[in-house]
Amino acid sequence: MASLEGPEIPASEPTYDERPWGAWELLGEGPNYKIKRLVIRPGHRLSLQYHHRRSEHWVVVQGEALVQRGDETLHLKPDESCYIPVRVVHRIANPGPEPLVIIEVQFGHCREDDIVRIEDDYGRATPAR
Repeated sequence: MASLEGPEIPASEPTYDERPWGAWELLGEGPNYKIKRLVIRPGHRLSLQYHHRRSEHWVVVQGEALVQRGDETLHLKPDESCYIPVRVVHRIANPGPEPLVIIEVQFGHCREDDIVRIEDDYGRATPAR
């Protein structure tokens, strides 16, 4: 039976990180999932990317999101969500005037080494494997 206190987060892993586009906070994780709160600054966006071994679910909590998912473009408002399957190219942007807050649920291999960046506004490259 799962503990009501939630999963343990290893002390060696950060629980908050600032990025050029905003910041993320780790809310919880388990053996094959991770839950984060993302705050994306107005006018900023994440890398155009995909993952070999994880899917993602995004729920908009505050603001408006512009999501590129494969060949689709989605405009999401609070209480709306989308699913990003494994190996699908995706990006999320904040076109609005206020911070965009997203709850992201990753499922599968939830480590940074699974990010393949195709395009990045901040000059970050995918690490060599």
